[in-house]
Amino acid sequence: MSAIELARAEIRALKPYSSARMEASGGSVLLNANESPWPSVMGGTGALNRYPDPQPAELVRRLAALYGVTPDQVLVGRGSDEAIDLLVRAFCRAGQDAVVISPPTFGMYSVSAGIQDAAVIDAPLRADFSLDVDGLLELVTPRVKLVFVCSPNNPTGNLVPVAEIERLAAALADRALVVVDEAYIEFAGTPSATELLGRYDNIVVLRTLSKAHALAAARVGTLIAHEEIVALLRRILPAYPLPAPCVEAALAALTPPALTATRVRVAGLLEARARLAEVLQTYAGVREVFPSSANFLLVRCADAQSVYRQLLAAGVVVRDVSHHPALPDCLRISVGSDEDHRRLLAALGRREEAA
Repeated sequence: MSAIELARAEIRALKPYSSARMEASGGSVLLNANESPWPSVMGGTGALNRYPDPQPAELVRRLAALYGVTPDQVLVGRGSDEAIDLLVRAFCRAGQDAVVISPPTFGMYSVSAGIQDAAVIDAPLRADFSLDVDGLLELVTPRVKLVFVCSPNNPTGNLVPVAEIERLAAALADRALVVVDEAYIEFAGTPSATELLGRYDNIVVLRTLSKAHALAAARVGTLIAHEEIVALLRRILPAYPLPAPCVEAALAALTPPALTATRVRVAGLLEARARLAEVLQTYAGVREVFPSSANFLLVRCADAQSVYRQLLAAGVVVRDVSHHPALPDCLRISVGSDEDHRRLLAALGRREEAA
């Protein structure tokens, strides 16, 4: 059985919408899309009066090279959020199928499942935030079509070893897709789960240019999977998912000089993460700073709500994750600039030794 057979039968049989850019793509006189023949009065670069390519060939090629895969294994869309939504809609029948998540984790997995009326099965992380592979597998029933694994995990910051992901993929062959969200992998310095694609057709990897490549506003995400899965998801992808300016920004970020600059920035951020983690532990009210393989720190406070309000009053916004049962009195703090950290520490008040 191929992993593609796990998808909804009606999606596999669906005849996709044929956009104007898919028709006679080599033509030079474009009279098939009811576009304006005049450039935008807003000016700027690019022909904004024309619809963009649904999957820009050069962008797909550069992303494939960046991630070490082939272009036909790449689907580009509006951030990882769109990829998550596409997967749930393609593989989960409303009211019948289910996904597995391992909380505390990224909230969009359960939101996308809820929109599709797919059940959400929780396979909680262990107390040390490691993935309980055996416990997760015990919860997988024939209803489960997708298992989401976030590595490094948001908001805990810990990695799931590729060997553990492989255990899942092997155990769930012909049963479910293992979707590995690697939004923060550039900050971890470890191999990607894409290395498993050659052995398992039920592996899907999500990557993004939002974090390490500093393109959060451009909303460029990549889904990497076997060719059949990519081709299936293209059937339900909106006709023109990426605006031309976003494509231009992504292409600029993927040039050799830009990639070199990104590596330098990531190295600097890792040093800043280490310094921030060390100094935070000296502040009154901070009880624990958890190890992180991402561009943020999970911090346990004596009273997270009080610290959150204190920081907000000083104009410093962090993420309150203390509502999750596994994260009492925890805040998630992004690693920022030196000035950001100065203001953060000033807003925290006093060090322990000054208490």
